[in-house]
Amino acid sequence: MTELLHLENSYTREFDAEVVGHDAGHNGVILDRTAFYPGGGGQLPDQGNLRTAGSDLRVKTVRRGAIHVLDGALPPVGNRVHGTIDWERRYKIMRTHTAMHILCGVIWRDYKASVTGGNMDILSGRMDFEFERLAPDVIDVIEERINQEVDAAREVRTAILPREEAFKIPDLIRTKINLLPDSIREIRTVEIVGLDLQADGGTHVANTREVGAIRIAKYKSKGGINKRLYVELSD
Repeated sequence: MTELLHLENSYTREFDAEVVGHDAGHNGVILDRTAFYPGGGGQLPDQGNLRTAGSDLRVKTVRRGAIHVLDGALPPVGNRVHGTIDWERRYKIMRTHTAMHILCGVIWRDYKASVTGGNMDILSGRMDFEFERLAPDVIDVIEERINQEVDAAREVRTAILPREEAFKIPDLIRTKINLLPDSIREIRTVEIVGLDLQADGGTHVANTREVGAIRIAKYKSKGGINKRLYVELSD
């Protein structure tokens, strides 16, 4: 299996690896280790480059199974490569992902509203919650409180726990449906210390202050008690 460096350190920008397989259908290579995030949980996959002895190859995207989809000829199995993440893009995504956890943490803490869905782009995202009522004055309060959590400079920690231990943590799964199949025996958690703790496999900043100002750009009803909030971050 591929060693996933981003699980331990989201700030790993470069790494050395060996090509251990090909996926000809996607023009992709499989590496023995990688810092590229393959996407999931609403987060975009990484982009970047792989350098070999003969060329620089653009990584257009990364698929599940650590398949690095390349723009160019595949380096042979056994070749050594040097990977470089498109860091400017990745860091913006990290800020965005942590912002979504701040939003989720504040709404759960203050309103006990469950998440029913969500997605994120670069410096923007949306999240759906179970709110019976969501008026402009409530939106203003939520925006103020999430920015207070940014200013609080809370530490963001990750840990990998046995499944049985992780599921003993109250409210660890915030979505209405547990999306973690039984085959996953270890659970990675992301904790915003003093605010939020969730099961999550994505990349995050190390401190909420790195997120920067968060704006709730708009909101709308998705039917029933589902309400959607759209957030934007400054560049």
